[in-house]
Amino acid sequence: MKTFWLALPVLFACAASSCSGRVSEAVIVAGSTSVQPYAEMLAEEYGAMNPEIEIDVQGGGSSAGITAAVSGAAHIGMSSRELYENETEEGLEAIEFAKDGLAIIVHPLNPVESLSLRQVRDVYAGRSNGWNELSEGGGGTKIHVITREEGSGTRSAFESLVMGDETISPRSIVQDSNGAVRQLVSDDVNSIGFISLGLVDETVKAVRLDGVVASYANIENGTYSLYRPFLFVTAGGPSGHAGEFIDFALSAEGQRILAREGLIAKTGRD
Repeated sequence: MKTFWLALPVLFACAASSCSGRVSEAVIVAGSTSVQPYAEMLAEEYGAMNPEIEIDVQGGGSSAGITAAVSGAAHIGMSSRELYENETEEGLEAIEFAKDGLAIIVHPLNPVESLSLRQVRDVYAGRSNGWNELSEGGGGTKIHVITREEGSGTRSAFESLVMGDETISPRSIVQDSNGAVRQLVSDDVNSIGFISLGLVDETVKAVRLDGVVASYANIENGTYSLYRPFLFVTAGGPSGHAGEFIDFALSAEGQRILAREGLIAKTGRD
């Protein structure tokens, strides 16, 4: 988190002085590491059409991005969770531009193919500690539970959708990005984690939830329940180049890019 806050003044200094020699203005976009790769894709396309506008995209987590939007450290915050009530009182406007699924992942060599929502909750609450407690083919080895850090939108969504009123065990291994969770699970056959569905690749395996495959088709037809909103957050509503960038994300072209990358696209502002 410290790296995020230390980096912002450097970005502002560069933007203000047009370090590249070609950019006249810059828009700072910061926050959710789940949203970040998709915002970067949008920024690349938007920048190709508007070379005089630089879109600087940073991570830091949903809570950090929302705070940056409130303080003015960023023009746009990125969040992969809904705003809390106290955050809406800050005069923030949240614009949903897509939805993303949440996948429960294990190592590809792990024989476990499906878990129930209750089993996942028991694992993360610390009640189930061995793979043999979850599946006959799971073996007796200890489950290595991997979670995201406090303030992460991915963790917040997981807590809301899976944990309910229960808390994640403090014995869980905490990682600071979806990529780090995926890497750790891909390196450890006894591990379990949760990441953005859009970031699942061949290095990990998304287990079925209550027998339902983790897929965007199943989110759309209502059979897969783990999904969350992707939001752009601004103070007082989007305006200027920040508003134009958000409009691009919501345009037919922006939505096409997001759908191509596996998100559930959304057209038009509410």
